[in-house]
Amino acid sequence: MKNDLYRWQRLFLFCLGLFIAGAFAMKWMENDLLFNSEQISIFGLELFYPKEKIVEIFSGISDKVKTILSYHLSFDFIFMAGCYPGIGSLCMIASTKVASKNLKRILFILAFLQIFGWTFDVIENYYLLKWLKNPVIGEEFGFYHVVVYSKWIIALTGALFAIVILVGSMFKRKNLKSAI
Repeated sequence: MKNDLYRWQRLFLFCLGLFIAGAFAMKWMENDLLFNSEQISIFGLELFYPKEKIVEIFSGISDKVKTILSYHLSFDFIFMAGCYPGIGSLCMIASTKVASKNLKRILFILAFLQIFGWTFDVIENYYLLKWLKNPVIGEEFGFYHVVVYSKWIIALTGALFAIVILVGSMFKRKNLKSAI
């Protein structure tokens, strides 16, 4: 059991490194993502912009900005390789801190679901890269949003559930030590 925890912790730390490296690289590029002298919001592309706005942006940005955006989306693959396995390992670490078989099962399911979150993120990037090359968005835009929302729901649910359990277990241990 302790050996499993150690392996999950090591995987989490490795994934955290990938996560930070990918996030740093993407953040570094964001200031250069400009359309009509305004910064392009990656969250806007993912969640908020209507398809007409995405077509307008992808049709109107310079080749330099297109290249930077394609690099940004490429670094997102590194970010994903840290994010989803990291959340999965966090869920498995949290499962070692609970006694309830049902909570362990839920955490295992949330860890397993990160595979789908990662797949949905890859699909999202595929669409964005496709539209960046040819800014014509058809009926797939509805599917694209289902994929994006699903990715966010899976990742945030897994991360928040695991973090709440881990923080709760830290307070339980602290209270036990102060009682002794």
